[in-house]
Amino acid sequence: MESSAQRRLKAIQSHLLTFSTDDDPASIIIPSQTAGEFYQGEKYSVVLPEKLQTGKWNVYRSARSPVKLVNRFPNHPEIGTLHDNFVHAVDSFPDYKYLGTRVRVDGTVGEYKWMTYGEVSNARSAIGSALQNYGLSKGMSVGLYFINRPEWIVVDHACSAYSFISVPLYDTLGPDAVKYIVNHADVQAVFCVPETLNSLLSFLSEIPTARVIVVVGGVDEHLPSLPQASGVKLISYSKLLSQGRARLQPFCPPTPDDIATICYTSGTTGTPKGAVLTHGNLIASAAGMSIPTKFHPTDVYISYLPLAHIYERANQILSVYYGVAVGFYQGDNLKLMDDLLALRPTIFCSVPRLYNRIYAGIINAVKTSGALKERLFNAAYSSKKQAIMNGRNPSQIWDKLVFNKIKAKLGGRVRFMGSGASPLSPDVMDFLKVCFGCQVIEGYGMTETSCVICSMEEGDNLSGHVGSPNPACEVKLVDVPEMNYTSEDQPYPRGEICVRGPIVFKGYFKDEVQTREVIDDDGWLYTGDIGLWLPGGRLKIIDRKKNIFKLAQGEYIAPEKIENVYAKCKFVAQCFVYGDSLNSCLVAVVSVDPDVLKDWASGEGLKYEDLGQLCKHPRAKAAVLSEMDALGREAGLRGFEFVKAVTLVPEPFTVENGLLTPTFKVKRPQAKVYFEREIGEMYSLLSKVDPAQSKL
Repeated sequence: MESSAQRRLKAIQSHLLTFSTDDDPASIIIPSQTAGEFYQGEKYSVVLPEKLQTGKWNVYRSARSPVKLVNRFPNHPEIGTLHDNFVHAVDSFPDYKYLGTRVRVDGTVGEYKWMTYGEVSNARSAIGSALQNYGLSKGMSVGLYFINRPEWIVVDHACSAYSFISVPLYDTLGPDAVKYIVNHADVQAVFCVPETLNSLLSFLSEIPTARVIVVVGGVDEHLPSLPQASGVKLISYSKLLSQGRARLQPFCPPTPDDIATICYTSGTTGTPKGAVLTHGNLIASAAGMSIPTKFHPTDVYISYLPLAHIYERANQILSVYYGVAVGFYQGDNLKLMDDLLALRPTIFCSVPRLYNRIYAGIINAVKTSGALKERLFNAAYSSKKQAIMNGRNPSQIWDKLVFNKIKAKLGGRVRFMGSGASPLSPDVMDFLKVCFGCQVIEGYGMTETSCVICSMEEGDNLSGHVGSPNPACEVKLVDVPEMNYTSEDQPYPRGEICVRGPIVFKGYFKDEVQTREVIDDDGWLYTGDIGLWLPGGRLKIIDRKKNIFKLAQGEYIAPEKIENVYAKCKFVAQCFVYGDSLNSCLVAVVSVDPDVLKDWASGEGLKYEDLGQLCKHPRAKAAVLSEMDALGREAGLRGFEFVKAVTLVPEPFTVENGLLTPTFKVKRPQAKVYFEREIGEMYSLLSKVDPAQSKL
């Protein structure tokens, strides 16, 4: 007998035009398993009504899991916590390589030396036991104040096994922020390295909750003695390890609802906010990503992105699930290329800033290689790109003649490239696909969503978007009328990106006010990013709500969008676009690429004493502005989005000089203060040249 749902479906279908299998299936209405409700099928996402009463179809889910949001690994639903995840890996891959570092022999760096999953399991039991023996109990916080190395992962696993909360302390946050976080999160034990120990000791009397400080790589005999009155135990990691081995304690496993970590986000202003992430949050995120992303125990991953950030943490969790080997860099970004050659990873995740440098380096090498080699590269590139875009296998000859040499720069074995943290230019993405001949996936996420919100699918050749929702969440766009973004916009609906599902964090630690600012009563997290839905249910990030400002004539400006256009300029290493409501045009401060600017100057026959003097030369400024204008026109910037004046500076924007966050985003309020004089001079000059140009 027909059910009421089947009868309703027949009634709807009788009113639809008949279609052939060749028609676009995007608008076909199909039955779902949700007790007779319906959803609209897209290729990558499905669309559902948020509330049945309103009938507004505006909530997007992954087409891979439209009926139920994923919160566990489909093949291993018993894994509910990070502890379960690691136990599964140890049981499945006990003798497989897990954590590797390069060994120093006679002062020179040698090959990678590895700990197996089984060995790491034993070390985590010892560290967790020792912390428990020092009086730490379930729910207490442990700080990690050092950059990526195997001990970081061991301590993190120990926290999971004994229900401690891991609290990453950015090595780049500076002592004031570290002191704030240690106090705010009630950190009981801090793991550091000799380089960060001194700053910890400088404010020891101001962090009363800390009872144990463990020095990774420290030697007990060389550690300073602390006054007895401090009540703090200072010990080396190796000694803590042996103490734990001598007196092992049973695990104290967490539940999925227990807090796994408090991730403090640096933000661009004010004190850091602590995002509370549970074991359930992090497992849901990794489980969702395990559906489109398959790694294997034979894979090798290089760890150099900061473990203090959710991007790298999420990569590590997925690596554990699949039994991947994780090799660590030496700790020096300048030696990363050497580490890649030694490790020869198969999985490489990075940020656009590095991919842009790789792109610029290859383009520059091609242009200076001579006319014949340049023609060969261009022929190879265009032939291979055309094949990839048409879904064909490109000819092997191009790899042999051209691209294998480029692949060798990253070790020669990379089969998966991931990009996140900021938008990757479509040109650069296509370039990476062609040159490295591997899957290149761009994702979009944030700490508050346990990492990935959306990611691209393998085989999707359209660039310039971040793909469909993680199967562990649903996404909707909310109108932002003051910026003229609405769901009725043509050709595509636009609005603020909102996320809901098991990956959404529990809130900011001890901060109900800021939590309620970002999560509404229905559980939707407001990201502050503006997006639009492309055909097929793929999300494109087009703006940032928080950094929007208005020019004097009332036009809204999204500086990051403009900076991403100018970042492709060969002269530009970094760019800060500025404007305000008192002025009618934009100006920019550009940190120059020294080599490119010097090469240009020698070609022009310009004489200068140093880079600083060259940056001030009017012809240098004019050349950079001209190139930026050309890129602006190419990208279709509107007239008021073009910068009208530029200041060139020789020094880069860095975390250390306070101009970048640890995720390499420009700190706008700080940059405004830092370059106040230069900004004032540019507007002053513009008002003299054309008073109407600058002020209204």
